[in-house]
Order: sequence, then structure tokens, then C-alpha cells
Amino acid sequence: MTITFVSNYINHHQIPFSNACYESLGEGYRFIQTEPMEEERVAMGWGKGVDGLPYVEYLYEDGPACRKRMLESDLAVFGWTGQGNLPDVSEIIQKRLENGKPSLRVSERLYREGQWKAVSPRGLVQKYKDHTRFRNRPVGLLCAGAYVASDFHIVRAYPDKMFRFGYFPETRKYTEEGLAAKKIRDGKVHMVWAGRFLPLKHPEYAVRVGEELYREGHKFHIHMVGSGELEETVRGQVREKGLEDMFTFYGYTEPAGVREIMEKCQIHLFTSNHLEGWGAVVNEAMNSGCAVVANAEAGAVPFLLRHGENGLVYRKEYGDFAAQVKKLAADPDMVWRLGRAAYETIAKGWNAEHAAAEFLRFGRELVETGRMVPAAEGPFSAAPVKVYGRKF
Repeated sequence: MTITFVSNYINHHQIPFSNACYESLGEGYRFIQTEPMEEERVAMGWGKGVDGLPYVEYLYEDGPACRKRMLESDLAVFGWTGQGNLPDVSEIIQKRLENGKPSLRVSERLYREGQWKAVSPRGLVQKYKDHTRFRNRPVGLLCAGAYVASDFHIVRAYPDKMFRFGYFPETRKYTEEGLAAKKIRDGKVHMVWAGRFLPLKHPEYAVRVGEELYREGHKFHIHMVGSGELEETVRGQVREKGLEDMFTFYGYTEPAGVREIMEKCQIHLFTSNHLEGWGAVVNEAMNSGCAVVANAEAGAVPFLLRHGENGLVYRKEYGDFAAQVKKLAADPDMVWRLGRAAYETIAKGWNAEHAAAEFLRFGRELVETGRMVPAAEGPFSAAPVKVYGRKF
């Protein structure tokens, strides 16, 4: 079987999955990159480990060969393909269908800012052209986020053909003792917030909860990893509140460095709102044995977290977030229990190797029989249309 995965560029969130596919298929697997990575992402270390991957081909360097592979592969998967380098994806899918070849799309949300945008006549026409016209054809949707299926349901696309998917960063394996030994043990609760300092990610929540924890007498330290437009504002808030001793700012940090910080911490604060399509730091924090406090509105959260079992999920605004953090800060046994369960979730199911195995099973069934057979749970299981979280 030959599979071609097409996306704007490959990065550390996708390499482990592609490595696992290549290990099984060898020359039968190709990842086609449609555009160079943005300089900001390169500066953040996203391009590290990309050079020399044997399965990556570049549309902007050898367009004819890449387009030929897209058309002729037994199965083609199309994600975000950037602008200007690739002809209309829907037309490529149509040509594949004419030759009896199935395809899959990968998508985050259509309507992150609100499903009311679906009323746009021009938008509906485009969604029909790109997606809805394939509703009864062998074209399926891999949902990179828990709210994707709901958005596509509105435009009547991919009925009974939407499946859980996402991003699969490197999975590190630890023994229970080895993971515990990495955590800082100094009488304080160590928390990590990681990401770009953007309004949608609410880094200021970490400062607000830090101030409350300090006033209530908790011993803690919050590690702020990343940079962005709000970094100086957040640093200023920490200074104004006299919390400098309780915070460490790391600036832009390469992915491996972020993981090292997560491994040392007991709690991960994930405060992104409904504009966060996925949120791969949740995968990484769970794999690092952190008890995660996360916003249900972000795409990864309903797929990965079960409230009270392997993390804590808040469904409202700051007040609910602060209540969950304080609950953990006062209960080290809960922190350890949730962190251990979070690790098991990633190690046993939501990881690149398992996802790739399900992908190849799913793909072979689709190519050989035309049937899309979902997994029982986890990656490639049926994506529900109605999930908890933000109400639109």
C-alpha cells in the first residue's frame, strides 16, 4: 500500500507519526511539504530534526513528481496545504475518485470564532465545493480537535465518516519511579505554563492564580515557557504583584527544553480558549506525568482528558480555572494520581505508534473494501458531533 500525506510543513508534532508510518511502509509512505516553515516557527525550534527525513518531499522543489504521487497513491491524506503552491485540493480528490482512489482530509475547526459564521452564503458555497459534495463518496475526515465534527456537521459534510485524530509529539517512556524522580521535591508545588504569549492563550491567568495562591499561603513556583506579544505585559504583572520569587520566565525554548521543564513540574496549566485548534502541549505535559488543568474549549482537551480521572477540566472562565488549580495545590495525592493516569493515557493510546498502527489498519480497509471502519477508542475512533465544552 502506498500513502501520501500532504501538509504545509512537517514539524515535531508530526514527525513521530510519520516515522511510525515510514517504519511500516518504507518507500510506500511519503510526506509532501507544500511550503517552507515560517521564520517564527524556525526560531522556536520547530524545524529541528526535519532535515534528512527520508520520506519528505517538497512540492515547491519538485512539483510534477509530488502531484503525480498525490494522484497515484493508494491513499492520499490532505491537511492544511498553505497558499499558492498546490492546485485546488478538492479537484485533486475529484481526479482521484475518477480513478477509484479514496482520500482523507485532516482539519481543525471551521468556525473557531462561532458557528454563526456558517450562515454566510459565500462560505457555504465554498464548503460545498471543498467538502460537502464528497458526502457520499469514499472521502473521510480526520478531526484534529473535538469540535471539528460539529462544524462539519453543520455543512452536512462527511456523515458517519468523521474520526478522532490530532497531533502526536514524541512519546517518552518512563517507569513510575523514574518519572517520580524527575519531579522537583522542595516542598513547593511546581507548575508549568507553556506556549506563545497570545491573547487566546491567556498567560495572565497564571499570574492571577499565582497571586491568589500566594495570598492563601500556598508554597508554589510557576514556570512560564515561551514568548510572544504579551510576554512583557505578563512579566510586568508579576513585578507589580511582588511575585518575582514565585515565577521563572524562560523565553522561547526548543521543544526538548520544554519537555525537560514539564518533567520537573507536577502541574500543567493550559489556559487556551476556543480559538486553540488542538494544543499539543497538553499531549506533552500528560506524557511528562503532569496533572493538567485545562480549558474544555481547546480542541485536544475533550479527546485527551477525563475530568477527575486523568486531569481537571474547567468549562467556564477564570474562576473555575482558579478553583481547579487550588484544589490540586492543596492535594498532592490527587496531583500524583492524575499525573500518573495522564501518562498512561498517552503511553497506551494517544501516541504516534498506536495512531499510526490504527491509521494503517484503517487505510488498508478503506483501500481494499471501500469501508471506513473506526477504532473502538482513541485515534481513528468515531468523532462525536456533540461534545462538552463551549456552547455556540
